[in-house]
Amino acid sequence: MALILTFLGKGGTGRSTIAIATAKKYAAQGKRVLLLGQDPGPALGILLGVPLTLNPQEIAPNLKAVQVQSGPLLERRWDEVKQLEAQYVRTPFFKQIYGQELGVLPGMDSALALNELREYDDSKQYDVIVYDGNGGMDTLRMLGMPEILSWYIRRFRQALVDSDLGKALSSSPFIQPLVSTVLTVDLSGDNAFQSTKQVDNLLDKGKETLADPNRTAAFLVTTGDASAIATARYLWGSSQQVSLTVGGVIVNQAPITEAITAEFDPLTAVSVPAHSDNNNWQPLIDALPDFSQAAKAPQPININIAQRQVSLFLPGFDKKEIKLIQSGPEVTIEAGDQRRNILLPPALTGKSVTGAKFLNGYLIISF
Repeated sequence: MALILTFLGKGGTGRSTIAIATAKKYAAQGKRVLLLGQDPGPALGILLGVPLTLNPQEIAPNLKAVQVQSGPLLERRWDEVKQLEAQYVRTPFFKQIYGQELGVLPGMDSALALNELREYDDSKQYDVIVYDGNGGMDTLRMLGMPEILSWYIRRFRQALVDSDLGKALSSSPFIQPLVSTVLTVDLSGDNAFQSTKQVDNLLDKGKETLADPNRTAAFLVTTGDASAIATARYLWGSSQQVSLTVGGVIVNQAPITEAITAEFDPLTAVSVPAHSDNNNWQPLIDALPDFSQAAKAPQPININIAQRQVSLFLPGFDKKEIKLIQSGPEVTIEAGDQRRNILLPPALTGKSVTGAKFLNGYLIISF
């Protein structure tokens, strides 16, 4: 399983340059590295000096790069869907529609990118995957998708099973292979609902991967600009809502001031120099942080069963921006633009919230 690293920050702070330097750093250590870019534009390829394609290509020893493009990915899946329809449906409908005619629905590009990331991780061909996304809330929503989907499944599965639509779907021989194709997972069984446990396992695996700082971590990238610092702080707090550990701060082309140290305490901040020579990445590589130290950063959530407490680290927010809702075995936390649903462990299930306080960036909930 690969170590997955990504970078969060305002546009123009140099995230892509940092991502390339990080990939080169690990490749020089003998790690098998994949640099995965989601921006369909040419910027990443120009920085690398090699035009990127939809398939991983080697650009240096131990280093491959690939560009995720939603349109071609959707076309590829669509062709597979049409083949299944022709096999299972007497009068196919989709055969009249071509992938090129389809528009990428809002959110679908994130789902496709996350699926590509998962498949490259499952391939076991890479020790490190550096994901160069847009570095903002869209990246966090993409990485938090397994948690969101699992919540919807928990809430609405039984309602779907009991509905006429659910009964119709469960009896269709076409639905099961269709879901398998779209999710690229093997769903076997007598009907779709008997196989949803495999979907649960897939989502649980995604959540576990995201929550383990030894497997997935983000680093904030900022400059000395006040708006860049404020954006990084907001993304720091928002990342905790999807259970993504932020391991540190990279200050691009600016010194580490007392103000920056205070804004991101207790994270460690490092300053990196400007990069202007594509033939010499070493000064930037040498200035990068030790990414393995991410596990020492504050974790997004801690559950203390003995004390009947759940603590969430929410930097960048104050108590007026946080809302707590309890519904059955779950507690929902709203902070900023993010909502997090915490499924309580059995020892706390059924116990009501008795108190909550916000202290030093932590929301501490007692049961």
